[in-house]
Amino acid sequence: VQLQASGGGLVQPGGSLRLSCAASGSFLSINVMAWYRQAPGKQRELVAAITRGETTDYADSVKGRFTISRDNAKNTVYLQMSSLKPEDTAVYFCNAMVSLRGTYWGQGTLVTVSS
Repeated sequence: VQLQASGGGLVQPGGSLRLSCAASGSFLSINVMAWYRQAPGKQRELVAAITRGETTDYADSVKGRFTISRDNAKNTVYLQMSSLKPEDTAVYFCNAMVSLRGTYWGQGTLVTVSS
C-alpha cells in the first residue's frame, strides 16, 4: 500500500490550503484515514481522522478551521485548511488503517504559514 500526499506549500496567515492523499496498491478497504503533523522540535500529533462511514474527529487546535473528507471510490482523503495560523506550520502526513493489512504512512508534505 502506498500513500501519496500533495497540496502543501507556502501560504499567508489567514489563507487556505487543501491537502490530498491517495492510496494505491492491493487492499480490500481502508477503515480510517487521518492527517498528522509534525512541527520542528515537536512530536507528531493527530490533526484529523475520518472513518469509512465518515465519522470525523479533530484536534482541538484545528476545530472549526480544518475539514477532513474522503472519497472511498478513489481511496483518497482530503484536508481543507482555512484560517491558517503560523502555528499550523508543519510537515503533514497522511495515515491509513488498511483492513487486514495494518497502518501505513505517506511521505509528508510541508505546509508553511508565513507572511
